[in-house]
Amino acid sequence: MFADVGVLVRTLAAHARRDRGVVGVIALALLLESVFGALIPVAFGHLIDVSIPQRDGRSLTTILVALALGTLAVSAIGVLRDFLYARVQSDVMRNLRVAMFERLQRVQLDYFGRTQSGDILARFSGDLASVDGALGGAPPWLLLPAVDVVVATTVLFWLDARLALLAMLIWPAALLGPRRFGARAMDLADERKSDEGETLSAVHENVAAQTTLRLFLRGPEALRRFGQQADRLASSSHRLGFASAMVERSAGVGINVLRVAVLGVGAVMAFRGAISLGSLASFQAVFLVLSSALSWISQYAPTVLQASGSLRRVRELLDEDVEPADDGTRPPLAPFRKSLDFREVVFEYANGRRGLDGLTLQIPRGVSVAIVGPSGSGKSTMLGLLLRLHEPSAGAILMDGRDLRDASIASLRSRIGVVSQDSVLFSASIAENIRVGRPDATDAEVEAAARSADIHDVIVSLPARYETRVGEGGMRLSGGQRQRIAIARALIRDPDLLLLDEATSALDAVTESAVNATVRAMAAGRTVISVTHRLSSVASADHVFVLQHGVLAEEGTHAALLERGGLYHSLWQKQHGFLSDGDDSRIEVTPDRLRRVPLLSSLDDETLRILTAMFVVERRAAGTTLVSEGDVADKFYIIVRGRVEVSRGVGADGEPIVLAILDDGDYFGEMGLLQDVPRNATVRTISECSCLVLDSEKFRAVIARVPRLRELLMQRMSRRQSITTQAIVLPEDPPAE
Repeated sequence: MFADVGVLVRTLAAHARRDRGVVGVIALALLLESVFGALIPVAFGHLIDVSIPQRDGRSLTTILVALALGTLAVSAIGVLRDFLYARVQSDVMRNLRVAMFERLQRVQLDYFGRTQSGDILARFSGDLASVDGALGGAPPWLLLPAVDVVVATTVLFWLDARLALLAMLIWPAALLGPRRFGARAMDLADERKSDEGETLSAVHENVAAQTTLRLFLRGPEALRRFGQQADRLASSSHRLGFASAMVERSAGVGINVLRVAVLGVGAVMAFRGAISLGSLASFQAVFLVLSSALSWISQYAPTVLQASGSLRRVRELLDEDVEPADDGTRPPLAPFRKSLDFREVVFEYANGRRGLDGLTLQIPRGVSVAIVGPSGSGKSTMLGLLLRLHEPSAGAILMDGRDLRDASIASLRSRIGVVSQDSVLFSASIAENIRVGRPDATDAEVEAAARSADIHDVIVSLPARYETRVGEGGMRLSGGQRQRIAIARALIRDPDLLLLDEATSALDAVTESAVNATVRAMAAGRTVISVTHRLSSVASADHVFVLQHGVLAEEGTHAALLERGGLYHSLWQKQHGFLSDGDDSRIEVTPDRLRRVPLLSSLDDETLRILTAMFVVERRAAGTTLVSEGDVADKFYIIVRGRVEVSRGVGADGEPIVLAILDDGDYFGEMGLLQDVPRNATVRTISECSCLVLDSEKFRAVIARVPRLRELLMQRMSRRQSITTQAIVLPEDPPAE
């Protein structure tokens, strides 16, 4: 317990450095208050032994007047101490908040991937509130009692060393119990904080997904799950409350027993004449100050324990590794003139898996290139290294022959414009959101960027024009409008490099086509690097790089790569063979595309044409569960647009074990067309998805018309099961073409 008190005191000292003089005044005030409190019992003993028995009026008057003046002085000192301490406390909390927020701006980006947003918010809300409450109660419950303990112990030995030695048994009496229960309370405090973070995350996720929950009537299920989470929080709160109470109770019992023992021994000594009545009264009064001070500290212990757990969570954030920072010695990067080179670049994640494995390629200035490849091939890792969000494990990235690590990060990022799939708009005006790219941009420059992004006409049609507030996350705008504002934000920097990271993958077909047209128009004369899994936007690129397993598998123009018939051709074939009306409300699959599904490859043209008419379109919002592990596989899915996550079971951390990410052209549920088998994985949408779905009963009705066809398909499926036992076709399986 006292170790946790030390944590609070060190925190107070570390964040109050600029107020050292004020802290000194507060310490002096506490000492004066404590000394005066200890002198009152001493004065009382003198009155009993001298002033009253000897009828010494002068002594009586002097003591009473001194006590009255001392009371006034100490009261004034106490008011000053309260005022100064409140200022120091607010400064400490302000410094903690700023330090935490500053660290958030610099932590490695993977921190946000492995930490729930609710857990981060809980550190700024509940954890800091716990620390603030502990600091607020420190003067009356900790600091003043601690000084009282020192002063009272000194006075006790001055009054009577024999009784004082007995009184020192108060230390084991006050400390053994809290030490026994304190460790358990600390563990429970951590558990409760974790449950609080998960509860806040559940609320945050629920608020963000209200539209989806209502459309799919998932409100009762969400309430049921939140009730379970609330039960866990209530359980951990109950156990923590009881353990904290036992910390206080165990100290109180020992202190009360010792109070009676000291009073009894002192009374016997006075009865035998070994101590005067005044000395006994003074000693007992001072001992009550000492024991009360320890009681107050023990009652404060639960607050300290909870605050210490909160401080540990705050320290976890403050101790997080940060991204590489400029040290002020690296010169700025010169304007981009010739080429960008990746030379034998290797990047390893913390778990040892390689995101890039000896990648070598060159991007000349002024060209438009596309980076494509299967999920997990290293596309986004490549952009992260280029932006120096990470550093290569080996190899180098050079701009005009200069290693990016030899230049300042600020100068590099100032020359790059980025548009990503989840470009964030702030709850501010449209003009302010565009100026995120360059805060000093003039109104004319903001308008010029908006015109280049083909969003100006939409903006001027709004009542407040460029001062229109976009709402939290830009929710008052459509997806296409948000992306165009993000493009304007990138263009206003007049960047040497324009990076597009899945910039249109979350848009419907019509909006995607329009935004791609805007991108092509603004790309003229610029160096554009586009990372995408959707190959429909790649055909116009000057050059295409195809990555696989972190290495460069192919490169060339769109036409040349198709003619080569390699990986790019396979990816292209997977995503084509669908007929759409543009907004995905009506989608058809061609017989040739169905034939590239292994199970269906042996069906004749007429049967395939019949099946194409039986598919129905299903559109699902992000975060929707398409199928659940254990359900009967009664439907076959083809993903036309969007991305899904395939998971099975849960890991040691309680999170689903992700098996694969599927996107445009992938399919799952093939086995369920022939037999009722349980799903052995859960599939959940990552982005808005448009799928073609075939009901297994309709499929079986079609193949039942052809004798022995079902038997032949079952034999084919049996052979396929010898290769993989999964009911979901993953990208690592044999090609589905």
